[in-house]
Amino acid sequence: MGITFLAAGVSVPDAIVSLLVAREGLGDMAVSNAVGSNVFDILLCLGFPWFLMSVVHGMETIPVYSEGLTYSSITLLSNVVILLIVTHVNGWKLDKKLGVILMILYVIFMVLASLYELNIFGYFHPPTCKSKYD
Repeated sequence: MGITFLAAGVSVPDAIVSLLVAREGLGDMAVSNAVGSNVFDILLCLGFPWFLMSVVHGMETIPVYSEGLTYSSITLLSNVVILLIVTHVNGWKLDKKLGVILMILYVIFMVLASLYELNIFGYFHPPTCKSKYD
């Protein structure tokens, strides 16, 4: 739960910058900032630690214990495609209607990702291992 709040806290400055440049009429910079920030987070902030972990362990495969990750990734990619389609249909303009649509897409993604991880749609996420802190 703490990592979720940390991720939200790190994203807030990007959101504020996007809001400020959008108010100045630079919508393309706002979208570029949002998309670029997320691409950086996914590719470098996830990829680099996994690379280091594999180097430490002799380039062996590092298992990820969440089958829901595949479905969450597909849902996220679908949201990107929908973003492009909706933005094109809206004439490549940022307005309140597009903002509401994107907020709804975000809520749908979060609900689906949560349902995947809670094993509502199937058995995706194995139970956590016992630890001395249980």
